[in-house]
Amino acid sequence: MDSPQDSPPHDPQPDVPAVVEAAPREPILTLPFALTAYIVLLALIHLRVLLPPDLENWTIDVFGFIPKRYDSSLLNLQIPGGAGAKVWSFVTYSLLHANLTHLGFNVLWLLPFGSALARRFGAIRFFLFLAVTAAAGALAHLVTHEHAVAPMIGASASVSGAMAAAIRFAFVRGSFLSFSRSDADTAARVPALPLSRALRDGRVVGFLAVWFGVNIIFGVGAIGIDAETTSVAWQAHIGGFFAGLLLFALFDPVPRVRNDAADASSRDVSDRI
Repeated sequence: MDSPQDSPPHDPQPDVPAVVEAAPREPILTLPFALTAYIVLLALIHLRVLLPPDLENWTIDVFGFIPKRYDSSLLNLQIPGGAGAKVWSFVTYSLLHANLTHLGFNVLWLLPFGSALARRFGAIRFFLFLAVTAAAGALAHLVTHEHAVAPMIGASASVSGAMAAAIRFAFVRGSFLSFSRSDADTAARVPALPLSRALRDGRVVGFLAVWFGVNIIFGVGAIGIDAETTSVAWQAHIGGFFAGLLLFALFDPVPRVRNDAADASSRDVSDRI
């Protein structure tokens, strides 16, 4: 019999594979609440296409933007909505879309630019900004289509405004179009460049050139999103874009970048802003 001294030592801890905790996965796309709520609202409103044709057409006439409403020379023309529609349709038209392609196209552009803007502005500023840029787009459409009877619908003016506002800070070091991007919340809150300096940034100028070129091509050529769309209200897009570019500072809660740091940050070479 082996003595206790000769027995192999007993290991109270059996060999088990080490458990390595996996690093938490970051979601591919995270949307701020304000943008998610806006997209859900657009989707719910689009369910109007399930209404009977007469009722669906009535909703477009009442909530779409019709320049003919403001034509004082046609007093006998009856357009649904009355005097109230002359006010609310400056915004409500932007919540209506012709079809899923139209809706999807606007949402697709909103995902990167609207997400950054919603994080930066917060919900109240974000919704108010969308309303103001929608109204600016409607005003531009009214000026250029004074006697038009066809309703204008779609969120494109607001989307254009969001894009214009986002490029005020998108290329600053650490922002979402920068070569040294930070996390989403930090990227959305970098100090913006003054407009005069932003317009001297080659990347901003390039973005503006492409954006205006695409809108002019689609507008002058009357290229629709699909066969059901006969034209693109490019004047409304430009109206919303200019409103977003020029009015951004009125909504921006982030302190402006210092003048002595603006050139460095616009070149994306500064250590920190």
